[in-house]
Amino acid sequence: MASSDSKPPVIGITTYLEHSTFGIWETEAAVLHRAYVESVRAVGGNAVLLPPIGDWRAETVDWLDGLVLSGGADIDPARYGQIPHPTTGTPQPMRDDAEFALTEAALAIDLPLLAVCRGMQVLNVVLGGTLHQHTPERTGTNDHQPEVAMYGKTEVALAPGSRLESILGKRVQVACHHHQSLDRVGAGIAVTATAADGTVEGIELPASRFAVGVQSHPEQNTDDTRLFAALVKAADRRRAER
Repeated sequence: MASSDSKPPVIGITTYLEHSTFGIWETEAAVLHRAYVESVRAVGGNAVLLPPIGDWRAETVDWLDGLVLSGGADIDPARYGQIPHPTTGTPQPMRDDAEFALTEAALAIDLPLLAVCRGMQVLNVVLGGTLHQHTPERTGTNDHQPEVAMYGKTEVALAPGSRLESILGKRVQVACHHHQSLDRVGAGIAVTATAADGTVEGIELPASRFAVGVQSHPEQNTDDTRLFAALVKAADRRRAER
């Protein structure tokens, strides 16, 4: 957490671009589940929402102290050299463009990064990895996404000595909602969390200050803010060193 006598670290969170209804309006909007904002605030950070429209480069994101890549729509399979599976969602090129650029910028300046669900997949693809476009074909179950808008409960084993183990312990139950998952792992990535069925549930970049990805949705567990606290702590350190 940020110390009480310092300014809260500024944590950027990526948003969705969706057709939305609020108040008297029905329009295109940059939106985000409130749980992400609450999770950052609960551990001493100030959340700012980053729309999937903008000029995202190292020079234009350096004012941030940390970054959360949020969950959401499937990545366009063309990004990792595949044709779409029948279950793969409609591409969202603006969001893909923005988040790939943000991820590359964050890695270039060693900005503390927490990549959630889709965000973990973005991080993997940016670094040259690929995805299983429909995980149930590999696992034979829908355990990771039981129903639309319903989270599955998955027990995850953390790799000994990993950053994720130092944050979460040896095993943890997580809330999952994904039908895609990591296949080939990108350059420099260590797989540090797996489900019993072999699905990759966590990754990190050992060479980075703090770059962690989880396939689950930690923002959904308001009683366990350890991942967000670790991000904010890393962001606070980065701010102090500037």
